[in-house]
Amino acid sequence: MLKHRVFAPLRRNLCEPLDALRSGTPRLRYWKELEHSQYLPESELRQIQWRKLMDLLDYVWDHNSFHRERLERAGITPDMIRTPADFMKIPMIRKEDIRSNIGKMISSGYDCDSLMKFKTGGSTGKALEIYMTEACSEFRNACARRHDRWTGWEPGEPVGAAWGNPEFPHDLKSRLRDWFLSPVIYLDTMSVTEKSVRVFATEWKRVRPTLLYGHAHSIFLLAEYVRKLDLTGISPKGILSTSMMLMPHERRTIEDVFGIKVTDRYGCEEVSLIASECEKHEGMHLNIEHLFIEFIKDDGTLAAPGEPGKIVVTDLMNRAMPFIRYQVEDVGIPSDRECSCGRGLPLMEHVTGRIADFLIKRDGTRIAGVSLIENTLTKIPGIEQMQIIQETVNIITINLVVGDGFGQDEENELVTYFHGLFGNESKVLINRKKIIATETNGKYMFSICRVKLD
Repeated sequence: MLKHRVFAPLRRNLCEPLDALRSGTPRLRYWKELEHSQYLPESELRQIQWRKLMDLLDYVWDHNSFHRERLERAGITPDMIRTPADFMKIPMIRKEDIRSNIGKMISSGYDCDSLMKFKTGGSTGKALEIYMTEACSEFRNACARRHDRWTGWEPGEPVGAAWGNPEFPHDLKSRLRDWFLSPVIYLDTMSVTEKSVRVFATEWKRVRPTLLYGHAHSIFLLAEYVRKLDLTGISPKGILSTSMMLMPHERRTIEDVFGIKVTDRYGCEEVSLIASECEKHEGMHLNIEHLFIEFIKDDGTLAAPGEPGKIVVTDLMNRAMPFIRYQVEDVGIPSDRECSCGRGLPLMEHVTGRIADFLIKRDGTRIAGVSLIENTLTKIPGIEQMQIIQETVNIITINLVVGDGFGQDEENELVTYFHGLFGNESKVLINRKKIIATETNGKYMFSICRVKLD
């Protein structure tokens, strides 16, 4: 136990600074700046954010043909944008716009071959290519570290990750670097079984991570196995849920099993971290130092505090491939409350779901998939896991993993619930499964809408 207490500060105060000096990375400097800026008053942070936004618009006008053409088509020049209302006159962009304009979105003076390249996944199965400079990537890493610390974890302490397709150290050099900088053990979410969880628990006792990190649903599955197998020893001081929506019943289970609060984080691969809970768990702090974030209602106006709106993000850091008014296809609720932690970063209440998670009634009304799960899985006995797929407006398939207590009466109750929402003429198909597979990235989709709207 002593060696674990000694190694963490040694990594943090000696190994990592030496590695940063050797590689020339600005990550530690960025991180220290962010540790300071989070406590600035919101008004000052908003002024900094607006200056960055204006600088970005001036930059793309001169250096980015894709965004300049968009501004010109809208009859806008950067000097005409003086308020957030003016900024909203710029049309939003979506994944399809990016996918069909990759070359034009790269700013002049940048060569794709010299930039970092990432591919995103998503429910469509179509990859999206993202380019950025190494400096931009390090800004993102520094921000993630700041928010990691909100869980109680400190740099240099080992991490236990529930993650899909993990990248394990492949040779002695990489294994040594991993140990001396940031040891990580993995539960591969592509194969969560009784055996893999027992191996993970054994590794946890050997490495002693202080942070449990991973996909929300994967941490939930781990918690269920820990309870079922009566495992001991997995005792993090922080739990960080990310990458997919953390549903209320999952949060309750995780917190009950591990005895600590879950810190929920929200972001996307295109723009990285958007919002995160802090240690007070009173909402999700928006990352306004790096992003300009809007919540837009269906009528195109701004959502008021407490109203749901489509999340639209402008990345203030990535000039190589700027994202301006990018609709990330999620819906969230802004807030005007202040967190008792004292940080100036404003709050959003929570994410209510991805647009693709909303099922559609015949009259066009949208229903959040998370609400359907909460109103059935948590109330009808015997449902262990559930996935709703809306094939057409009239056909709904429900995949179920069930246990004791789920019989024909419970199945009838479930079908009746969906008929009550979508009409008795709707076809509700129940498929009982041993397991509901994850996506290729290890994530689990609880609600999928395949309805094509005109």
